[in-house]
Amino acid sequence: MRVLLKLSGEFLAGPGGVGVSSDATYTLAQEIVAAHGRGAQLAVVVGAGNFWRGAQQGGGMDPATADYVGMIATVMNAVALQDALEQQGVDTRVQSAINIQEVAEPYIRRRALRHLEKGRVVIFGGGTGNPFFTTDTAAALRALEIDADLVLMAKSKIDGVYSDDPRQNPSATKYETLSYLDVLNQGLKVMDATAISLCMGKEMPIAVFDIFTQGNLERLLAGEHVGTRISSAGSHAAHPNVRGEL
Repeated sequence: MRVLLKLSGEFLAGPGGVGVSSDATYTLAQEIVAAHGRGAQLAVVVGAGNFWRGAQQGGGMDPATADYVGMIATVMNAVALQDALEQQGVDTRVQSAINIQEVAEPYIRRRALRHLEKGRVVIFGGGTGNPFFTTDTAAALRALEIDADLVLMAKSKIDGVYSDDPRQNPSATKYETLSYLDVLNQGLKVMDATAISLCMGKEMPIAVFDIFTQGNLERLLAGEHVGTRISSAGSHAAHPNVRGEL
């Protein structure tokens, strides 16, 4: 099985929400190492929210320039995650969509596939290499390029997709399955619309789950239903008695 795991940059930051916490990064790496041990081919796209959000911090900048700053920040996170994984004995490669050859390989699809076939974890940094595209879109794009079987959208302390934010609305209902059109039509905050549309066009399934519930990533790779599954066959069925855990 080959999967693409999308991580938020904030996962590396710990309670402070800013920068890189060695403890938080190590804990995250432990989940990836355990899942990798099941024999899955695992690629990762990591965001940059712990360092930079272009729409907020780059408000006075040229929008393209602000996005390039964010791309560089994703490479910082990719290298930090690589170090945590390799300290736990997992061979890892960072590939960047922008050229930073001293710390990362350039993104080359065939090389990425070869790394995966050799059992290495591949971390994609630099987003898509273009401004105006999110790391969600980068995750969808890379998943399609490497012929992944599944996109895994990791969340923190939210165990799937809900009708509303369960942290703000305790009556929000959890969806076990959804279709791509359900997500788009209801404006559910899973991935941005471009990323969802890419997955929909190629029928790439998506699983949304809480990565910080120990073993969830392993269970997903073992074929268990964890969190919310989004696909062309997804049904608009909600489970009203399931609440988010904060």
